[in-house]
Amino acid sequence: MNVLVTAGPTREPIDPVRFISNRSTGKMGFAVAQAAAEAGHSVTLIAGPVSLPTPPGVRRVDVTTALEMLAAVERELPACEIYVSAAAVADWRPETCAPTKLKKNVMDGVLRLVPNPDILKTIRPLKGARRFVGFAAETGEPTAEATRKLREKGLDLIVANDVTTPGAGFAVETNRVTLFFPDGRREALPLLSKHEVAQRLIECLQSL
Repeated sequence: MNVLVTAGPTREPIDPVRFISNRSTGKMGFAVAQAAAEAGHSVTLIAGPVSLPTPPGVRRVDVTTALEMLAAVERELPACEIYVSAAAVADWRPETCAPTKLKKNVMDGVLRLVPNPDILKTIRPLKGARRFVGFAAETGEPTAEATRKLREKGLDLIVANDVTTPGAGFAVETNRVTLFFPDGRREALPLLSKHEVAQRLIECLQSL
């Protein structure tokens, strides 16, 4: 199958020096891309700005902003049968990006923001027979938010975790997740390496 994966954060520029972003390192998404390639699938990985090597056998597309990631997803989606949205896309971006560095003594302390598009919601009308997978990184019990996102975004599966749990946050090699399915089923996985989590996710997708 042809698998499309997004991974990592996006950066939303304030000026040529500063940007809005988040703590995502891309490790979970890259692990998914690697596991899919190891399972024999054709994989395209759309990566935000991260310092990770491309997994063997994976075609990589680098982007920076949420709008660039959306454009890349829309371009690559027609050729894929599975889309795994593991990227931590910034919810907001500055209304304008200054062409030169903003000097501290002239900044007024107010940064006007506009919402970024929700990529999964935007491409939902294009889903067709494709399988869509989302991720929900929460602080606290993730069930309610995972269930909401599963329903509102028309997903076939969502992978949720509490990033405050030891070993399950950012910039670590492990994760503790729960898989939520549209029929109400859920599967809580123990603390595993991110590669093992990715392998389990690919196995689930192959069995759907």
